[in-house]
Amino acid sequence: MTDPGSIGYWTVPLAVLGGAIRVSTPFLFVSLGECITERSGRINLGLEGTLVMGAMTGYGVSYLTGSPWLGVLAAGIAGAGMGALHAGICGLPRVNDIAVGIALMLFGTGLAFYLGKPLIEPTAPRLPSIDFGWWSDIPQVRAVLRINVLFIIGVALAPILVWALKTTRWGLIIRTAGESADAARAMGYSVNLIRLRATMFGGFLGGIGGSFLSLVYPGSWNEGLSSGQGITAVALVIFARWNPILCLAASLLFGGAAALGPALQSVGVSQGYHLFNAAPYILTLLIMIATCSPKRTLVGAPAELSITR
Repeated sequence: MTDPGSIGYWTVPLAVLGGAIRVSTPFLFVSLGECITERSGRINLGLEGTLVMGAMTGYGVSYLTGSPWLGVLAAGIAGAGMGALHAGICGLPRVNDIAVGIALMLFGTGLAFYLGKPLIEPTAPRLPSIDFGWWSDIPQVRAVLRINVLFIIGVALAPILVWALKTTRWGLIIRTAGESADAARAMGYSVNLIRLRATMFGGFLGGIGGSFLSLVYPGSWNEGLSSGQGITAVALVIFARWNPILCLAASLLFGGAAALGPALQSVGVSQGYHLFNAAPYILTLLIMIATCSPKRTLVGAPAELSITR
């Protein structure tokens, strides 16, 4: 351990907060999208492939057009396309959605790596951030309070989705399909069509989450960009009990855990550095242990999900 000097240990919470905001954004979008998908009665484990495909597409369109916002839109459309493919296959008789999700995770990741090879070297325009720390002369405070617009959109989206699921006709249809396919059919709705739209919406948000990786943080395209964030975000939905607000909280918690190691290293704490870097995965294991009771693990799960049967 070295002397932190003028930096000071007081900057560690600031660094963790800033890291939580940056790291949590992809988790937030993917988990919100998967929350809607699962509330319709379908699980999509292919969101890792969707995230990587969104990152590649967003970066490529931003590079070719010079507009990062067009890149975000293209990433969402690519994610929606992956969602439509997943839903189309899962709509066939005797098809397991978990197996399809794993296959599409590998397909999406491999396709993104293949198509994205020409994008490894070029530099694409990045999304701007809003400087909420303009009032401070402290560099660490200003760095923490430089927040990207995508994070703000994700935070606003969480309560909107809670409201929509509880009070709108759209939300009622989604929840009915997730709780009882027979009830949805009795109301005159096509369950496959409902789940197609929900899976496409989830894929759209997953693709936007991927664009954050390539256009904001770390802000480049390479084949090691995701590091399993898509599949981890699917687990966050279960931890959050299929509640969008709790998805936001779980994403921030996981993002803060991921930022702990770099924050401590910035003030000279080098002992146990690799252990601190493993904090997100240790946290995941602890949450799994805490919720492993059969009476608690699937509390709030839609009845039509394959994991509940």
